[in-house]
Amino acid sequence: MNTLQHIEQRLVLKGYSLNTIKTYKACLKAFFNHHVNFEIETLSKQDILNYMELIVKKGYSKSTQNQHINAIKYYYEKFLNKKREFYFVERPIKDKKLPIVLSKSEVQCLINSTYNLKHRTILAVIYSCGLRVSELINLKITDIDNKRMVINIKNAKGNKDRQVQLTESILYLLRVYYKNYKPIDFLINGQNGDKYSTTSIQKIIKSSSKRAGIYKKVTPHTLRHSFATHLLENGTDIRFIQTILGHNDIKTTQIYTHVSSTHLKNIRNPSDGLNFL
Repeated sequence: MNTLQHIEQRLVLKGYSLNTIKTYKACLKAFFNHHVNFEIETLSKQDILNYMELIVKKGYSKSTQNQHINAIKYYYEKFLNKKREFYFVERPIKDKKLPIVLSKSEVQCLINSTYNLKHRTILAVIYSCGLRVSELINLKITDIDNKRMVINIKNAKGNKDRQVQLTESILYLLRVYYKNYKPIDFLINGQNGDKYSTTSIQKIIKSSSKRAGIYKKVTPHTLRHSFATHLLENGTDIRFIQTILGHNDIKTTQIYTHVSSTHLKNIRNPSDGLNFL
């Protein structure tokens, strides 16, 4: 068993998510390959800084840079039990970009332009529950509690469980979907009854957006952003939104206060009353 396999085994035993394991393996494989002629365990802090400088110069996003840092940190701190100062790398400043949000009418148009029942169910559940794609594809039939009208989200980001609201309209849609597709284990079944593909969901929303004439860059996560923003615009307390979305830090949720249009509508613009044509 090579080093990467040992690391994967350790991550699995520690309960890391499949996405995190996949990311760490990819980052460490690149790190190891770059230093193939060196003794990895004896690299200096400067060696690691030089490698991270290379990552930055290659144009990797801030998010990807952080993934590389996290993987390297894990390798030295958890796997090799080195001290923190050995592997500590300055964190890149995250880009403060506002999320893309659809209006309610655009969400409705997107759903209307999704003709396949399974595809429509996927988009509707993601939006109505504010789910991450990984949470949607991991949903089991047994996670749907129609007695209490909640959906149980298990082992989500950070290995946390939470509950989200199950609306009457979504319950009805799920019943129609179930009668047509008869899933056995996973709610949204893929080929041979296994998990549905994340890539497939990305293709679905891209095709539906095109048919709907929506020219914003729409991804599955856009539906989650839209759900949160619409909750805020409906007057939902931001602490409740934080809980519903499963955010650790309220600061993550507060980004939606910057994209909500409600406060803008209450401002009297100085251009009101002027003639521009």
